[in-house]
Amino acid sequence: MFHLVVEEGQAGERVDRYLAANAQDLSRSRIKGLIEAGCLLCDGQLLREPAAAVRVGMALVLTVPPAAPATPEGEQCVAFTVLYEDDDLIVLDKPAGLVVHPAPGNETGTLVNGLIAHCGDSLKGIGGERRPGIVHRLDKDTSGVMVVAKTEKAHLALSEDFAARRIDRAYLAVCWGVPAPASGEFEGAIGRDKRDRKRMALTERGGKWALTRYRALQLFGTGATLMECRLATGRTHQIRVHFSANGHPLLGDPLYLRRIPAASRQLPAAARAAALDFPRQALHAARLGFTHPCTGVELSFETPMPEDMQALLEALAES
Repeated sequence: MFHLVVEEGQAGERVDRYLAANAQDLSRSRIKGLIEAGCLLCDGQLLREPAAAVRVGMALVLTVPPAAPATPEGEQCVAFTVLYEDDDLIVLDKPAGLVVHPAPGNETGTLVNGLIAHCGDSLKGIGGERRPGIVHRLDKDTSGVMVVAKTEKAHLALSEDFAARRIDRAYLAVCWGVPAPASGEFEGAIGRDKRDRKRMALTERGGKWALTRYRALQLFGTGATLMECRLATGRTHQIRVHFSANGHPLLGDPLYLRRIPAASRQLPAAARAAALDFPRQALHAARLGFTHPCTGVELSFETPMPEDMQALLEALAES
């Protein structure tokens, strides 16, 4: 536990930079994580903003929890469907509701915990640790196909292919309203929302360029549309941000759907109720294609929408 009082000449500095200069043996990135995890008190009040400025006389108390094991423990109870597996990689169908990687608030019960238990000694090691190599992620409440590396070689090769956009990815999404035109592209740089750090947003400065190609597969009147989305890039929340920013947020999206859409009034009562009650973003990673990093064989995997999304489409179709 570090107890610090800001002195003359240090006022105005970011609190994470101030702590990095004064808290021995802690990197700035580690301090930033601790602040965001709720480990910093400022004059007795919780402070979670690393960019907050310090002032003279401010009393800071930074609590560093005991170090956790470098490798999360395996857990047999984590459920997912294996689509393909060999010595180099594993392809799986992630269910909605499953967090991919341990993080504050989700230290156990993640996909990584389940993969460690499932793969066992077949994990050769990534970065000196016996752990799965997470090449890409799906949001907790997004379902669908993922590939995970089991060796350092596979991890590096797959990461390069994702970065170079050599991966075939298709998603199914249900959005409010009907985008016009019915097929096209959503483009715009995506960065952290300055007003809400949990959200991403289109930004003119500081974001990363993103491109989503879409086409309508099924219209439910003018109230909702089943879309196929192809990613040219892989930014955090990309599909959710692009559709929301263009006036067609995904059904059930807890972050980017802040009010009842006007398009909902175009649906019959039963369909409208089903759409408004859908408990997660209606998004499924339906297809993933890539070149095997060790054999060079072209692989492609597709999974159907989970039962909750299928039931949603049936309710909408009755309109």
